[in-house]
Amino acid sequence: MATAVICEFNPFHNGHKYLLESAKKVLKEPIIAIMSGSFTQRGEVAVCDKFVRAKSALENGADLVLELPVVFSLSGAEGFARAGVAIASAFDCTNHLAFGSESGDCELLKRSANAVCDERVQALVRDGMKNGGYYPRELESAVKAVFGDGVSSVLCKPNNILAVEYIKALSGTSVEPFSVARTGVAHDSRIAGEGFASASHIREMLRNGENAKKYAPYVPDEITFSENLDRPLLYRLRTMTREEISKLPDVGEGLENRIADAAMQCSTSAEIADFVKTKRYTHARIRRILACALLGIEKAHTQIPIEYVRVLGFTKDGAELLKDCRLNVVTSAIAGLKIGGSTKALLEKDISAYNISALAYRVPKKGGLDFTTQIVKI
Repeated sequence: MATAVICEFNPFHNGHKYLLESAKKVLKEPIIAIMSGSFTQRGEVAVCDKFVRAKSALENGADLVLELPVVFSLSGAEGFARAGVAIASAFDCTNHLAFGSESGDCELLKRSANAVCDERVQALVRDGMKNGGYYPRELESAVKAVFGDGVSSVLCKPNNILAVEYIKALSGTSVEPFSVARTGVAHDSRIAGEGFASASHIREMLRNGENAKKYAPYVPDEITFSENLDRPLLYRLRTMTREEISKLPDVGEGLENRIADAAMQCSTSAEIADFVKTKRYTHARIRRILACALLGIEKAHTQIPIEYVRVLGFTKDGAELLKDCRLNVVTSAIAGLKIGGSTKALLEKDISAYNISALAYRVPKKGGLDFTTQIVKI
């Protein structure tokens, strides 16, 4: 029996350790961590190497760390959750999906998930979007109109929103949700609490050369700087046609024209995001689109079924869990590519993402690390 956690560990910090410890204390099951690899759901390069993050997780409560394919780690909340749940539910031993939320109330989160799927709510959202509305705000407003403040209030907090997507994705599976209330500080908070700080604050500290050991069980020696990928991104965008840009995930309504114009007029990714941003396209959504452009990820890639699990590391207990997986188990990039088909198509993007992330360090790392780095064994 096992508990799955869909995560990024960017980097692994005390809040993540608290989540794993809380889940193990109550559920008494080993943990399968399904983790973003080289790029994250924010549309940014991960702060440090995926194998380094996997090792930190395994030393602090996780038993098996798998890589969430980059095609889906760069998706919005719904696609991110759906892909993570697809991997979690491919293990016959998975009983629970554990996640942090501001609410901590699984029953309320379930009611919110049902409300989001209600046709009356969806009709109101469609009407609001026709009038140029912002989707998260329209959704919260529609749920409030149909189900009241208690249910809609859940949808104004980022971890609650992701929790709702997890619960929606779990529909039709035998996996039960398990929520742990966030402790310490809020998501993306720039204020540290007693022993706790948000991942974004820790990343900022690391990139400013500040000591973050109080907030994380392991502080990486080498970190990335996302601005180091601005020139490769600009090169990519300036050599793409508008038709090619239109094939990127989430691009529609003529957004390719705004992106193409921005690429010629702007000199950084931040400037491009500011230039392109609209009511419907948030900064995070634009960053994901830009990352997809850099990695050559198109809409068609998001339709590829997940038929494998890429192992980044495991403990002795975690190794046993792999026996219950119904998908291809990939412990070697070379062996994974030989499988061909959907596995090869998604794995190639992960390998490319790792190679490109290597350019984001102060001193660029060598490419091909997917073929030379040993999986972590604790």
